[in-house]
Amino acid sequence: MSAAMTASLGAWRDAQQTFSHGDHTLAYWEGGTGEPLLLIHGFPTASWDWAPIWPALAARFRLVAMDMLGFGFSSKPRPYVYSIFEQADLHEALLAKLGIGSCHVLAHDYGDTVAQELLARFEERRASGVPGPELRSVCFLNGGLFPESHQPRPVQVALAGPNGAAISALLDETRFSQGFGEVFGPHTQPSAAQLAEFWQLVAHSEGQRIWHLLIRYMEERRVHRDRWVGALLHATIPLRLVDGPEDPVSGAQLAERYRELVPDADVVLLPGIGHYPQVEDPEGVLRAFFAFHDARVR
Repeated sequence: MSAAMTASLGAWRDAQQTFSHGDHTLAYWEGGTGEPLLLIHGFPTASWDWAPIWPALAARFRLVAMDMLGFGFSSKPRPYVYSIFEQADLHEALLAKLGIGSCHVLAHDYGDTVAQELLARFEERRASGVPGPELRSVCFLNGGLFPESHQPRPVQVALAGPNGAAISALLDETRFSQGFGEVFGPHTQPSAAQLAEFWQLVAHSEGQRIWHLLIRYMEERRVHRDRWVGALLHATIPLRLVDGPEDPVSGAQLAERYRELVPDADVVLLPGIGHYPQVEDPEGVLRAFFAFHDARVR
């Protein structure tokens, strides 16, 4: 078994590859064979989130996952203006480096917004005949697809406020563990061992100290709502939302809004599951994802 196919954070880190983009070094992982599948993680964690479903996905797809700038084992420049647009640029650069011209996408949380930007670019290029990375399908997990249905936790609001830097400076393992567990389902809480590893992940290179810089994505979502929601409304490729309804941030309210706005909305709810479906219910996510590809994509 390769290191990337185990849930151990240490083994996952050991399996990383890196590439440079400008002044930044980005960690990424590859595995499996088949059609390329780009996995895009959320805030505040990183690509290790995909470890619970990595082996099953790798049996059917060529997997590519990157720790985005400011996350996980990638560079964390500071001070810095982090942007969804640059994160999309970095994913396109990685795909180009790997010679991948076409891929499917599975995204979560912050990664949903990056996927929306990639989808917007793809649809623009398709309409104008400009060459570039082709998306074949997108499957979203819990995330802020619509600013009006996103309900940030109090700490997220504080991080985005004028005292955000001070809040970041106060973050420690105890505070992280308390807040992190609140977004999981009531019966799928992370274990103490999982919380310790998640903390190691987010605190690598003192990553928690830049959360006030990364959190500006919430404002970006509001400013660019028309572009990113429009990408969903006018998509020409298959889309699916797989949602844990117990998530207080982007749970049942997200699914309801998705059904209201997206034409022929394809939504799968995972009862009892919160904000991290791939961690809380790996089998449920795999069933929903494979069914999507079997019925609507392939």
